[in-house]
Amino acid sequence: MKKTLIWLLAIVMTLGAAYYQRKTGPTHPRQVRLVLGGKAYDLTLVRSHGGDGDMPVEVNIPDTAVKGQVIYKRFPTSDPWDTLVMERHGDTLTALLPHQPPAGKLAYHIRLVHPSGEVVTETVVARFKGTVPAAILIPHILFMFAAMLLSTLAGLMALWNVPSYKRYARITLVLLLIGGGILGPLVQKYAFGALWTGIPFGWDLTDNKTLIAIIFWIYAVLAIRKKERRWTVVVAALVLILVYSIPHSMFGSTYNYETGDVVQGLLPVLSFLRRRR
Repeated sequence: MKKTLIWLLAIVMTLGAAYYQRKTGPTHPRQVRLVLGGKAYDLTLVRSHGGDGDMPVEVNIPDTAVKGQVIYKRFPTSDPWDTLVMERHGDTLTALLPHQPPAGKLAYHIRLVHPSGEVVTETVVARFKGTVPAAILIPHILFMFAAMLLSTLAGLMALWNVPSYKRYARITLVLLLIGGGILGPLVQKYAFGALWTGIPFGWDLTDNKTLIAIIFWIYAVLAIRKKERRWTVVVAALVLILVYSIPHSMFGSTYNYETGDVVQGLLPVLSFLRRRR
């Protein structure tokens, strides 16, 4: 009964962490509601685009009296804002934001005009990326999810002194090394052109948080080889939960339009803010 309860708790905690990470990431679509001409519209502002083509921006506006524009510029730069007129296709207004190099970003907002007035959405930032083969992306997601699940399981078992915690700790480390240490860099290579932008080569938050989790789990597995140091597994499991709690792609790779390099996402933003002073 104890093991069953631990498994159920581990599954709930893992699903909760995965849902939170997905919903809070800076590349997750932004949902906004606008009222125009006496009608409310729920719009989805996309913040990520993969592949070689332009990024479609689409909003469902059945009222044919409504016209739309997308105002955008490269981010973070001092470029002037450009404007695209949205085309109507049935109930949908559409515009295509121009393709950017991997890790390139565009800031944009939508302006909707009705004979009775106009509204403007908040400005969001969309990041472009290369195409990641499914044969790499899907195993990466599965291995990382499995690592999180078994990490939580091992931590709970260690907390309640269930002997099999050691076996699950070792499996967690293997899954984490494959999913985060091997497949993770391959995903980044295809998406943004660089295998690793964390320490010692950079400060990419996604890479660094993965590295920290791997280090804690290596220490935990080595520590329990000959002694009952259950606390090391509990700590490693807590670290991985904290890592999952950090929104995915926060301060992620960003294309620097001045140098042509892909850098950690916070650096060009700080440079942009310094220029504005």
